[in-house]
Amino acid sequence: MKLALVHDYLNQYGGAERVLEQLHALYPAAPIYTSIFAPARLPPHYRQLDVRPSFMQRLPGVHRHHQPYLLCYPFAFESFHLAEYDVVLSNSSAWAKGVLTPPETLHICYCLTPMRWAWSYREYVERERLGGLLRRALPLVIHYLRLWDVVSAQRVDRFVAISRAVAARIRKYYGREATIIYPPVEVERFTPRRTPDDFFLIVARLVPYKRVDLAVEAFNQLGWPLKIVGDGRDRPALQARARPNIEFLGWLPDTAVRDLMARCRAFIFPGLEDFGIAPVEAQAAGRPVVAYAGGGALDTVIDGVTGVLFAPQTAEALAEAVRRCADLTFDPLAIRAHAERFSAATFRRALGAFVEQAWAEHRQRGAAPLPPLPASAAEPAAR
Repeated sequence: MKLALVHDYLNQYGGAERVLEQLHALYPAAPIYTSIFAPARLPPHYRQLDVRPSFMQRLPGVHRHHQPYLLCYPFAFESFHLAEYDVVLSNSSAWAKGVLTPPETLHICYCLTPMRWAWSYREYVERERLGGLLRRALPLVIHYLRLWDVVSAQRVDRFVAISRAVAARIRKYYGREATIIYPPVEVERFTPRRTPDDFFLIVARLVPYKRVDLAVEAFNQLGWPLKIVGDGRDRPALQARARPNIEFLGWLPDTAVRDLMARCRAFIFPGLEDFGIAPVEAQAAGRPVVAYAGGGALDTVIDGVTGVLFAPQTAEALAEAVRRCADLTFDPLAIRAHAERFSAATFRRALGAFVEQAWAEHRQRGAAPLPPLPASAAEPAAR
C-alpha cells in the first residue's frame, strides 16, 4: 500500500500538527503534501520530513500572513498529482480534503472540522476586528468557499471525525457519514498527584474564540486565584479587565505547563472546541476540568466524575460551575484512567486498523466486474 499524507499548511504548530506527527509515525515512508511549509516556524524535526509544498510556497509573505491568500488554497491542493498512490490520507480542517484522486486511489479524510469560519461565519466575525470594506467583501468570498467545500467533500471516499460534534457537522454540511476516532493526546507525559494547590488554570492562545474573557469575568466575581498560560492579541484587553487574583504567565515551556496542570485545583475550558487536547492533558494529570457543555468537551469530560460541564456559555454559568467543582471530591487516578482512552497509541491502533479495512474493501470493490448496462442504455440491436 503506497500512501501519501496531505495537510492544510505547515507554518504554525498546534493540535493539527500533533495529529500529523502521529500520522507520520504510523506511516513513516509517506510524503507530506501541503500548501506552504515554513520549517523555521516549526519544531526542528520537521526539517527531516519529506514535505512537498504547492506553488503557494513562492508567494510573497505567505509564511507569516497566509490568510490574504484565501482563494489560492483550492487551486493549490487541486494542483497536486497523486495518481501514483494507493491511499491518500488527508488531515484537514479546510483545504487538504480537496485534492483530486483517480477512482483507483482511496481517499480517507481525517476531518478536524468542516471549514469552521465559513460555516459559522457570523459568530466568527462578531469577535474579530475587521474593517468595514473587508466585512462587506468577505461574505461573497465565503459563499464561494462554502460551495467549494461541499463539492470537494464529495471527492473523499471515507470520512473520519475527531468528535461527535464534528461528525454531526459533516452530516449536516456534506451529507456524509463519518467514523469517530478521537485525536491523539500524549497522556504519558503527565503524572497525577494526590493533593493540588489552591489555584485554577487556563492554558490557551488568547484569541477571541477561546472565550478567556468569560473566565476573567467569572473569576473577577469569584475572587479565587486563576493562572492563565498563553499569549495572543487579546492579552492586553484581558489584563486590563482582570483583578489581582488573576495572573497572566505568558507562554511557558512544556515542563512548566505539565507541573501547573498537576498542581491546579481544576482546569478551566470556557470555549467551544471541535475536540480540545488541553482538557484531556489536564485529566491525564489527574485534575478535573470545568468546561462549556458543547463540542468535543461532551466526548472528553464526564460531568461529576472527571469534571463539571456548564451551560449556557456565560460568565455566571461558569462561576457557578467552578463553585460546584470546588464542592465535589474527585479521584485523580480515575480521572487519569479516563484520559488514557485518548492516548496516542490508542489513536494509532484505531486509525491504522480503519485504513487497512477501508483499503481492503476498496480493492475488493475495484476488482468486482462492472454490472451490465440497463437495456435502455445498451447498444441498439442490429437489424
